[in-house]
Amino acid sequence: MTLLARLAAVAALSCAPLAALAAPATARTGQAAQAAQAGVWKPPLQSRWQYQLQGNAKYAATGGVNVDICVVPQSGGACVRPAVFDIDLYADGDVVGNNTTLNTAAVKAVHARGAKAVCYVDAGSIEEYRPDYQQFVAWHKSHGNSLLGKPFSAEFPNERWANINNDQGQRDFLLKMMEARVDKCVQAGFDGVEFDVVNAHEEGKSVTGWTVSPATQLVYNKALADLAHRKGLSAALKNDLSQAAELVSSFDYAVNEECFQYDECGQLSVFVKAGKPVFQVEYETAPSAFCPKAARLGINAIKKAVDYSLKDTPYKPCK
Repeated sequence: MTLLARLAAVAALSCAPLAALAAPATARTGQAAQAAQAGVWKPPLQSRWQYQLQGNAKYAATGGVNVDICVVPQSGGACVRPAVFDIDLYADGDVVGNNTTLNTAAVKAVHARGAKAVCYVDAGSIEEYRPDYQQFVAWHKSHGNSLLGKPFSAEFPNERWANINNDQGQRDFLLKMMEARVDKCVQAGFDGVEFDVVNAHEEGKSVTGWTVSPATQLVYNKALADLAHRKGLSAALKNDLSQAAELVSSFDYAVNEECFQYDECGQLSVFVKAGKPVFQVEYETAPSAFCPKAARLGINAIKKAVDYSLKDTPYKPCK
């Protein structure tokens, strides 16, 4: 046998076991992903919720989250408690003294009361007060200032719209950073994750600083939902009403702000029809005005402060 023939024979023998091992490894990966998604918590269609992203120093033991809140709903009767708490990944820095403490204590307390916890993560704008903020800044500067856009709004000037295009790898970087955040949601014990600010395509370049197509937004949003599911968490679509019909199959429930004020709630009916709850909040509209509409649409609606603050109170669920 020539040297060339011997080399070919050795290569054939060595490659065969590798090929045999590769298939099971791929299968194992797929099975693990399916198992993670199978165990994902799915909230019932009618679930009372609370939205508290800011802490109250009275509840320092739970990072500022009032896990025992009980209020009389708009429909009247005895006080009621939330079954779902949508709270920040991190405990309020004004309560715990830093911006790096995970909301683990609050999640444990929520679970002890028989409720579930959703992890708030900003996926479409970059907030200056987050512990990973400098990583975004460094990437932005090293890639031609292609990541951080205009301030989110006059009310929230300390965060900037993220560029979810991928011409310089922005989306890949953002998803890597979001994966690190979702890993922390898992570490803290959360049941689901809310990805906020995922509607840049609706706002346009004049608002965000970037031109984002609807197709690009769909790619990013679906990748976020898949990320949550791979980590064993349910995924909430935040706003992006114009793509609700295209995204309902990817997300487990929806979170919305002010769709009654802007007469947009009908677009979320695709979630309700699919048996997936809509968690909705109004700030300026009175409960007497939107609660009857919420009941007709099957939406879980609450009223929070008119100044858009999200402390434990005021809080008024429709029912």
